[in-house]
Amino acid sequence: MGQDCITAPLSDEALRELFRRLGFQTGSAAMLPVLRQAHKAACVSDITVLIEGETGTGKQVLAHAIHQLDQKRSGHPFVTVHCSTINESLAESELFGHELGAFSGAISRRKGLFQAAHRGTLFLDDVNDLPLALQPKLLDVVQRGTVRPVGSDAEAAIDVRIIAAANQPVAPLVQQNRFRADLYHRLNVVKIRLSPLRERPADLHALILAFARQSGGVYPGITSIDPELVRYLASQPFAGNVRELEHGVERALFGKAEGTCLQLSDWAAPCGEGTQNSNRDPVGDAAESLLKAIIQDGVPYCMALRQLEKKLLEGALSAGGRTRRELAGRLQTSERTLYHKLRSFRVTHRPRPTD
Repeated sequence: MGQDCITAPLSDEALRELFRRLGFQTGSAAMLPVLRQAHKAACVSDITVLIEGETGTGKQVLAHAIHQLDQKRSGHPFVTVHCSTINESLAESELFGHELGAFSGAISRRKGLFQAAHRGTLFLDDVNDLPLALQPKLLDVVQRGTVRPVGSDAEAAIDVRIIAAANQPVAPLVQQNRFRADLYHRLNVVKIRLSPLRERPADLHALILAFARQSGGVYPGITSIDPELVRYLASQPFAGNVRELEHGVERALFGKAEGTCLQLSDWAAPCGEGTQNSNRDPVGDAAESLLKAIIQDGVPYCMALRQLEKKLLEGALSAGGRTRRELAGRLQTSERTLYHKLRSFRVTHRPRPTD
């Protein structure tokens, strides 16, 4: 793919298509500067890149796309270091390798991840979680381009490109003495910020359709997305960002029984509801109906919830109850809560006469 990294300016659509083929899907105009920055970084093969963005925004996908566009390195390994889970006691061996007998359990000579990525790209995922004790050792390797395996007196030259990703801004961590300033400045040569999904609703339609086609093994044949579904999802916080959306699409497809359009009802329906009525979820049905009232009828969220709660109380009252205690028991709540709810909704409880 390295031949795609050309210095001539690409049109917006050509740029989107290029990154779409590499797995990074976006239809948002706000993301075009990000794509241009990533494309330019790919064309400068040895420059270090720091990608900041919340968990699930696609940092690793973008890093891999940069690697694939790198003419010098695309034919060589893309190696990921998970900084948040690295075992601190074994980290030097993991990163830099070790010699036979270097420590108890070192039964053979082993290359480290830096050597494994030689001539390619080393991706430092969640670098903001890298233990402080390891940071000066990492800085030394990045600066000098050499590693010394554990138990060895000799240094080995390495040629790797560093792309680091952080799930929170690193500069404040430097100010809090939780991240070394010199390492931060060494990594922060080209900084790319990926916005959370909630800040780029224009991406939703393209992403949903891409994930639906990607999950064709779960439910094939999706050709369109219901605009109501897109409008609904645009109002959601998506704490898990693109990754959360991807899993949500897969769940919706799993429960879908027919049709080629992914609809709002598919998203709201419980898994398997379309094929097994015996597993229907009445709470899910109520939530789906309420959701439709909010979106289709324009009922404000708070008002819709309040109306639902009032109708629930009125339904319980009409079903009967000699005493407030009996009614509270039926609703599985306390008498005190029931009393305040009845007052709040101005609903009168008239005890039934004894038989």
